[in-house]
Amino acid sequence: MSTDEPSEPNELSDFIRDIVSEDLASGKHDHIVTRFPPEPNGYLHIGHGKAICLNFGVAEENEGVCHLRFDDTNPAAEKEEFAEAMRRDIAWLGFDWGDKLFYTSDYFERLHGYAVELIEKGKAYVCDWSSEEIAANRGTLVEAATASPGRTRPVEENRDLFARMTAGEFEEGSRSLRAKIDLGSSVLTMRDPVIYRIQKAQHYRRGSEWCVYPMYDLAHALSDSIEHITHSLCSLEFADHRPLYDWFIENVDTESTPRQIEFARLNLSHTVMSKRILRELVEGGHVRGWDDPRMPTLSGLRRRGYTPESVVSFCRGVGIAKRENLIELARLEFSIRDDLNRRAPRRMAVLRPLKVVIENYPEGEVEELDAVNNPEDAAAGSRKVPFSREIYIERDDFLEDPPRKFFRLAPGREVRLRYAYFITCNEVVKDESGEIVELRCSYDPATRGGDSPDGRKVKGTLHWVSAAQALNAEVRLYETLFSKEDPHDLEEGQHFLENLNPHSLEVLEGCKLEPALGELEPGESCQFERLGYFCTDADSEPGGMVFNRTVTLRDTWAKVAQKGGAQKGGAKKSGGKKGGAKKGG
Repeated sequence: MSTDEPSEPNELSDFIRDIVSEDLASGKHDHIVTRFPPEPNGYLHIGHGKAICLNFGVAEENEGVCHLRFDDTNPAAEKEEFAEAMRRDIAWLGFDWGDKLFYTSDYFERLHGYAVELIEKGKAYVCDWSSEEIAANRGTLVEAATASPGRTRPVEENRDLFARMTAGEFEEGSRSLRAKIDLGSSVLTMRDPVIYRIQKAQHYRRGSEWCVYPMYDLAHALSDSIEHITHSLCSLEFADHRPLYDWFIENVDTESTPRQIEFARLNLSHTVMSKRILRELVEGGHVRGWDDPRMPTLSGLRRRGYTPESVVSFCRGVGIAKRENLIELARLEFSIRDDLNRRAPRRMAVLRPLKVVIENYPEGEVEELDAVNNPEDAAAGSRKVPFSREIYIERDDFLEDPPRKFFRLAPGREVRLRYAYFITCNEVVKDESGEIVELRCSYDPATRGGDSPDGRKVKGTLHWVSAAQALNAEVRLYETLFSKEDPHDLEEGQHFLENLNPHSLEVLEGCKLEPALGELEPGESCQFERLGYFCTDADSEPGGMVFNRTVTLRDTWAKVAQKGGAQKGGAKKSGGKKGGAKKGG
């Protein structure tokens, strides 16, 4: 696996799109039909987002259609809850399948008929081996598989046994239907694969109608054919299954001949994409659900504050490759910073408050100061923020004994309060344990708005919140769920849970917000000046708002891009007025 830098976000040219263009130009197809076929056994993640953007994107670009088809052939793991969540996530990304919503379970009768057709052609047989026995007799890369005793059964006997399997006469695991292909094939998937198995479980759509279910390879290929898919776009792990895909199309009386094309799946640093592992995280209580903001699910990203535009931009920007590659998480973070920098309103919030009393400010007086809503959007206008004698600043914006390059507040030092005045720290108040509990300061009335008439300069600018009008809130600070760049990098005997980041979530209580933040609805985003981008969480209640940190203002991707050389359309640095980054050390 290599580490690849992403391509230009607006560059929609790749080998798949080249193939599609060639097929249209040659007359092989006069219209394009793609499909996105998720299994409803969990929530969609960012890797699925890449596949969604590709399948729907290729169709849209060529005035074709993309089907949404649920591959619901495993009743033990699938739920309507998951199907509903998937529909919601795809729509959130901005894609519309129209009336092209399909379910493999609606094709069960036809797929069963195709299986019978293979039996009658002598190309499928009922095997009495268990799945463990089949695996044990599959052979190696240099040794052929061992033939099952059922491989030589007459057609009539296989047809009868399959009918009895379908009727529920046999127990799970006691028999299966296998394709009769080539036990000596160099492609292991062609060594008489299982194409139907007995599974006695309630299907979330079909109930107890069926007790035999098609395996993915058969269902995938023949469902594509039923729907007249022209280009079946799959992730790279299905490359070894393409000969089998083609074999099914060639050996039954299909309705069309789709073409399977493989592309590299998305691998994101500090992230897992396995739904099995994601399910284990949810069911094991290691996260708060499929939509936990630390999860790479689309629902989790949405709850964290990612916008659909940022996700689509990221998925298009990473490009379509033929080989596995690792994308830095910083690239995804750049996408959301770039999007929110242009649209998110700025607000002031103090997460770890330290009280400041401005002793020469009139008691009981409250001023309304003008504050810019978004320096990137003049149309966003301004708002009023209250200012009074008692305010809160960030605790780490003050040091009693500051180092040389610390330009924020310290005893005897003057700093600027954003949109307000210059203040100077005159006294530090501590409790019995020596903890700093309050600062006593003075302000210069002539510096209203943040500039001094005499031209003196200060190096530090701090955000703040007026104490009397402050809203209380809980703020959840998220980091990567896994501490290692590759969570699968395990020593022998280790479990992936050992790579969980113990600091992936920090919950801060008693945070202080400016009053305008109380106007935000759940899911709305804003920038907490100097701190990062945040969004309101669905857990918010009247008088008790909850905010999730989407991403910090520090743009790691800009540094990554610089190391590799500047790219066209590359990241912009967060800093100064552009991104509202911290000033003054």
